[in-house]
Amino acid sequence: MPIKFVKGDMFSTPMLTSYAHGCNCAGAMGKGVAVEFKKRWPRMFLSYKEKCKSNLFNPGDVFMWQEQGITVFNLGTQKSWRTKATLNAVENSLLSMLDIAEENSITHIGVPRIGAGLGGLLWEDVKSTLFRVSDGRKVNLIVFEDFVLGLDATNSIIN
Repeated sequence: MPIKFVKGDMFSTPMLTSYAHGCNCAGAMGKGVAVEFKKRWPRMFLSYKEKCKSNLFNPGDVFMWQEQGITVFNLGTQKSWRTKATLNAVENSLLSMLDIAEENSITHIGVPRIGAGLGGLLWEDVKSTLFRVSDGRKVNLIVFEDFVLGLDATNSIIN
C-alpha cells in the first residue's frame, strides 16, 4: 500500500531515513515540526534559507537535501509564515517529491500532517490529496497522523 497512517514520532522510527515536511518559502523554520528539521540538519536549513532569499524556492517546489544517509524533502506549501498553505502547493510539491523519490529509489518517506498545522488547511482535504497523489506510486508515504513523542512506529508500518 503506498500510504499508511500511523501513530508515533517519525524521528524515533529507525526504519525511516527519508522525511518530508511543509515549508514556507520565506526562509523561516521557527515553529512546528520545521524547528526539529532545522535543529537536526542545520546545513540543510542554511541552504533552504539561501534558496528562499534567492527566490529559488516557491510554493509547489521541492528542495531535497541529503546528508549522511538521510534524505529531507522540504515541500513549498505556503509563500510565507504569515500566509496559509494551499492545497495546490501541497499537491504539486508532493507530486514532485514522489517523482524525485522514485528516481532515487527511495521506498519510504515519513510525513507529518503537511499543511494542516500551521499551514491552516483542513486535515481531511490534505488527506484526500495524499491518497490521490500516492495512488499507483512505488514510494510508501508513512503519514504520522497522530504524533506521540518518542514512539517508534516501525511495528505499525510493517504490519
